[in-house]
Amino acid sequence: MSEPTEPNHNQATNATVLVTGAAGYIGSHTCIELMANGFDVIGVDNFDNSEPVVLDRIAELAGRPIQFAELDIRDTEALRKVVSKHSPSAVIHFAGLKAVGESVSHPQKYWSVNVGGTLSLLDAISTSDVSMFVFSSSCTVYGDPAAVPVTETTPVAPISPYGRTKLAAEQAIIDHLSTRDCGGLLLRYFNPVGAHASGRIGEDPVGVPNNLMPFAMQVAVGRRDALSIFGDDYDTADGTCIRDYIHVVDLAQGHVAALKAETDIDSCEIVNLGTGRGSSVLEVVNAASEAVGKPIAHQIVARRDGDAAVIFADTTKAESLLSWSADRTMVDMCRDHWSWQSLNPDGYRTAD
Repeated sequence: MSEPTEPNHNQATNATVLVTGAAGYIGSHTCIELMANGFDVIGVDNFDNSEPVVLDRIAELAGRPIQFAELDIRDTEALRKVVSKHSPSAVIHFAGLKAVGESVSHPQKYWSVNVGGTLSLLDAISTSDVSMFVFSSSCTVYGDPAAVPVTETTPVAPISPYGRTKLAAEQAIIDHLSTRDCGGLLLRYFNPVGAHASGRIGEDPVGVPNNLMPFAMQVAVGRRDALSIFGDDYDTADGTCIRDYIHVVDLAQGHVAALKAETDIDSCEIVNLGTGRGSSVLEVVNAASEAVGKPIAHQIVARRDGDAAVIFADTTKAESLLSWSADRTMVDMCRDHWSWQSLNPDGYRTAD
C-alpha cells in the first residue's frame, strides 16, 4: 500500500491550481497531495460543510499554507477577482452539495449550488488562461445501471436530483470548454471513504451524516445510537446495496494524476475513479467493526429513494489515460477513517 505523498518542496511545477471546496473532505486531501507534488494552491470555500481549522491542518500536513478566499461559488464577481489576482493555469471544482437523500427533499437547493455554482465558475474563468478544468462528478449519473461494472460509455440515467444536477453540470462544462482552448476531465467518483493516515483531517459532515462510513464511525465513537441500513431486500448476496468504496487519498492522488496528464488531453474526457470492486453495506459495517474493535450497532429500515442496487466501476480508462489506479483496501479505508474519528470524536468543531 502506498502512503500519502510526503511534502517535497523541490518538486516545483510552476503551476497554480484554483481549488473550489478546498476545505471540504475530498478538497482538503487533494490540496495536500497537490502541494506535495509542487503545485501552488488557491483555495476557495464558504465553510457550508467544513470548518476554517481545516486550513490550519492542511498547512500542518503540507508544510506550507495555501492561499485562500472565503466565498460562495455562486458569487461570480468574487470568483473573477480571485482568478484575476492569481492567474491559475488549472481549476479543480469540488464545491457542491452531495447527499442523495437531501437532494430528494430539497432539489432546488441542489440545482442552485451544483449547477448555478458551476455556471458561475465557468463565467469567472471565461477570459482567463486556465488550460485544464477538472470536475468532481459522481457515479450517481449512471442511476441504476443494467450491467456492472460501469464504463464511461454506460448510459446515464440519474434517479435522484443530486445525480441530475451532476449530469447537468457536466454538460455545461462540456459546452463551455468546447468554445475555448481548455482541456477538461469529468471525474466520476464512486464512494470516497477513509482519511489521511495522520488522523488530522477527515470527513466531518454537518448534522446527521448522509453517507455510510461517517455515520458508522460516529456510532462507534458514541455520537449516535445506531446506524440505519436502508433496505436488505435488494438482489444482492446479503440483500444490501453494493458500492465501489475508494480511499480518499487514492482519490486525491487521482487528481494529481489528472493534472499531470494535461498535455495528453485537448478535449473533455469522462473518467471513472473507483477501485473496480464492489462491497455491500453489511460487508463495510463488518469491516468497520473489525477496525474499531467492537460491533457497530445497526438496524434495517426501509429503502431510501434514489439508491441503486449495485454499482461499481470499470477503471480501465483511468489506468490508461491518467496512469492511475487505487491500491488501498477496505481494511485501509476503515482503519484510517477510525483513526480520524477516534482522534477527533466531535470532528473539527472541538479541534485546536
